[in-house]
Amino acid sequence: MSERMAPFYCPYCGEENLEPRAEHGSWFCPDCLRSFTLKFIGVGAPRTASKEIPR
Repeated sequence: MSERMAPFYCPYCGEENLEPRAEHGSWFCPDCLRSFTLKFIGVGAPRTASKEIPR
C-alpha cells in the first residue's frame, strides 16, 4: 500500500503539530495528548452494469 497524505490538523483540538506513531495511519497530538487513527475509505472503480435492452 502506498503512503497516504498526512492530516493537516488534529481532529480534537485543531493544532497542526502532529507526530506519526508506529502503527500505520496512527498519529499523536502533543498539544492535547491524544492519539487517533486515520482510515482511508475510498471509492472503488466504477462498476459497469451490463443491462440487456428489453425487446
